[in-house]
Amino acid sequence: MKISVSDFLVVANRLPVDRFVGPEGKVGWRRSPGGLVTAIMPLMRGRDGAWIGWTGAADEEVEPFTDDDGLHLVPVSLSAEEVELYYEGFSNATLWPLYHDAIAPPEYHRRTWDAYVRVNRRFAKATAEAASEGATVWVQDYQLQLVPKMLREMRPDLKIGFFLHIPFPPVELFQRLPWRKEIIEGLLGADLVGFQLPTGAANFIRMARRVVDVRAQSGGQIQYEGRAVQAKAFPISVDVGELLELAASPAVQDRAREIRAELGDPDRILLGVDRLDYTKGITQRLEAFGELLADGELKPGEAVFVQIATPSRERVEQYQLLKDDIEQQVGRLNGEFSQLGAPVINYMHTSYDRAELTALYLASDVMVVTPLRDGMNLVAKEYVACRKDLQGALVLSEFAGAAAELRRAFLVNPYDVDGLKRTLLAAIRAEPADLQRRMRAMRRRVADYDVGRWAENFLTALRNDEAGEVPEEADLLS
Repeated sequence: MKISVSDFLVVANRLPVDRFVGPEGKVGWRRSPGGLVTAIMPLMRGRDGAWIGWTGAADEEVEPFTDDDGLHLVPVSLSAEEVELYYEGFSNATLWPLYHDAIAPPEYHRRTWDAYVRVNRRFAKATAEAASEGATVWVQDYQLQLVPKMLREMRPDLKIGFFLHIPFPPVELFQRLPWRKEIIEGLLGADLVGFQLPTGAANFIRMARRVVDVRAQSGGQIQYEGRAVQAKAFPISVDVGELLELAASPAVQDRAREIRAELGDPDRILLGVDRLDYTKGITQRLEAFGELLADGELKPGEAVFVQIATPSRERVEQYQLLKDDIEQQVGRLNGEFSQLGAPVINYMHTSYDRAELTALYLASDVMVVTPLRDGMNLVAKEYVACRKDLQGALVLSEFAGAAAELRRAFLVNPYDVDGLKRTLLAAIRAEPADLQRRMRAMRRRVADYDVGRWAENFLTALRNDEAGEVPEEADLLS
């Protein structure tokens, strides 16, 4: 099948659709949930857009197709071996831990690197074939950091942007990577490289100056091979309109009341919603909660912790061990402090749809977002967006990117268990007027810079070769 060319292309590890089997066994595709898809869809509809990505199934060849909303989709195939080496291996056993402060030891294997190069080249080739003359291409995230350079070599006529959704590490960590120069050169193939925070852009520029012959100017501009490459922060956000609509739904509000009743209507419900990952600080927050119970600062029935851990990378050994550790920790704490029929921790290792998550946000009194390292953390912003009632407290790690914007949260160092205990108690026992002041300020920030504005600002900056309308570093840290 001939690929129809497009003038705006998004390139991501995954397509924005999931396969489902309908009545009579008919296979179809359903739009995936998530802020990135929501943000980019309106921009693609008016630009003859195409999305290039993997279907999520190994050893599967799928022809390019158009979904029910008229979006052109170009699948890129991965073999089972490439899923193991490129995705589970180099992307998630090397880059992911390295970019998250090496919380877990990164693995460095030439075989996984070779697979990463091979798959990135396949993505670049598919993009080059699908792009019209002078098209705009937006490459997403750490799995595809070589694509910009490869694509520029194939199609120098294209306007290329790249956005990194996770932190970019400091020089002292990044220089451990045996293929550090290749990654930097890959990213420098873009016209605009976007990061969550100004520190990420600064780390990238420092690393580029160290390993490649570049000249860095003020404002994040790099001169490289006769081109100007812009490195700038564009903090991603959430779809505030969708969340407000869900939160206002009578069905969701009824469900929120049901959740409180099902939990025994405690004085305070603490909520954690995370992907099951060692960067999220789940064990530390449960340890702090358990010590509050052991110290008598909290009594069973006074506060209940609901922890949702969405399944993630189940085949990777570190994630299997983490799952076992958390389940043992939950079992021990429930065995020690729960009353009959009323566990102090309700732990769910499963996924929930947007409506159920919104109901959980409305039902909870304290949202606990305490990653050890996070590029942004959109759960924190989702919680704030849903709380139009100005109720609820947000306990937020200093090491989440969102902390730069949500300064009125109860900020905490998740490595400091005693400090985490004090912060949890402060959030639980805060006065309503204080909570309202904090929530009002945070909601203003999230509403002013939602996910649609993030996407539009990035693309405006890419088209204009300038920074666009984004929060300045001083503003982010105010």
